[in-house]
Amino acid sequence: MVLLVDPGNYSTDIAAGASYRFKLLFIVLLSNLFAIFLQSLAIKLGTVSGLNLAEACRAFLPRWLNIILYIFAEIAIIATDIAEVIGFAIALNLLFPKVPLVAGCAISIADVMVILLFYNPDKSMRGLRIFEYFILCLVMGVVICFCIQLSLIQNTSVGEVFKGYLPSKSIVEQQGLYQACGILGATVMPHSLYLGSGIVQPRLREYDVKRGLVPPRPSPSSTSGNQVFEKTYYIPSLEAIQSSLKTSIAELAIALFTFALFVNSAILIVAGASLYKNPDAVDADIFSIHDLLASSISPAAGILFALALLLSGITAGIVCTIAGQMVSEGALNVKMRPWLRRLMTRSISITPSIIIAGAVGRSGLNAALNGSQVALSIVLPFVTAPLIYFTSRNKFMTVRSGPARLQVEGQPTLVTGHRNEGDDVKMRNAWYTTAIAVVIWLIIAIMNVANLVLLGEGQ
Repeated sequence: MVLLVDPGNYSTDIAAGASYRFKLLFIVLLSNLFAIFLQSLAIKLGTVSGLNLAEACRAFLPRWLNIILYIFAEIAIIATDIAEVIGFAIALNLLFPKVPLVAGCAISIADVMVILLFYNPDKSMRGLRIFEYFILCLVMGVVICFCIQLSLIQNTSVGEVFKGYLPSKSIVEQQGLYQACGILGATVMPHSLYLGSGIVQPRLREYDVKRGLVPPRPSPSSTSGNQVFEKTYYIPSLEAIQSSLKTSIAELAIALFTFALFVNSAILIVAGASLYKNPDAVDADIFSIHDLLASSISPAAGILFALALLLSGITAGIVCTIAGQMVSEGALNVKMRPWLRRLMTRSISITPSIIIAGAVGRSGLNAALNGSQVALSIVLPFVTAPLIYFTSRNKFMTVRSGPARLQVEGQPTLVTGHRNEGDDVKMRNAWYTTAIAVVIWLIIAIMNVANLVLLGEGQ
């Protein structure tokens, strides 16, 4: 939930509110519904097959297609990290005004130290959990500030706000469509689909281990440096799948449809009520909301906002690292130390951020921040297509009853094994689920194609 108030969400919601008041609340609602549905498919893929999305692409798709999808996944991760670099620089400038934006972008590379201190997948995750809970407390403080800000809104009726959740012609305008794509990318986030398909596996494994349904994992031949290694897949038991699938999806839906929808709506509503039709509305950005909170509530509210933005951006960087590891290990079978993976990603994303901050300044960073979220939206059709394909076919969504298994990549019984057909439990999507998935995919694809066409025409 911490990542629901990352710089990308702030920037796109603020821009939408300042430009179109409440009219793009419909896109906030639609994006959250899309995120719930697509993340549910990702959870289903990881739960039923025991593979995350990158591993499934490597196992079941032609090599050339797997490489193409891997490239798009890396583009999404870098675009996300560019947003975190910019958010870090802005937050640092808000907390310490004497630190220029260029320096803030450069200093952001120091978050590699956070990876070294808090994230080590081979050891206890307690340090990372404590760090996450601390940031969550800050985020909840910011949410309270926005609740106060909502209560201070004047000359706006509840009906006018709720009308924003209905479709509006503003969505099909060039600027409205651009901002709608940005909200979509910031909410769904392609790399989160890879992450969602992978993070369900520890719960499955814990269930099987407690009940003695899984054999011990063989020790890797080597764990140092970058290497190509023999991949062993964990195939969960049917009991674990049936126990965990509905619970995981329910937790996701509750988190996204309550906390995420409220936070993103609150940001847009505050921006729409306070900045719409203002002389500075065109340049509305994260600085604008910080100044609003600091002046209308208290300076402490502005500091809390900036601190939460700073640390949630660092947490988002850790998530990028975890997702990046899943993508590279799953798609290419290449293992890399977390801090090195973080350093490589940040080194790539920091360069354009520094150039933009130095050449254009605050307005350039704001445009780049919104543009990075649009880039995430453009990548979405490429990431979601294989997800829909895998979860819609019994070939990949068939489970064998009995205990869990560990399967070495390359052996002929990777997922299905040798068994009687009577032992099979087919768990592919229902026809209506597949139909909804295809409709969602078409909507996302059409939105992005139309946006690119309008941008190409210079409208």
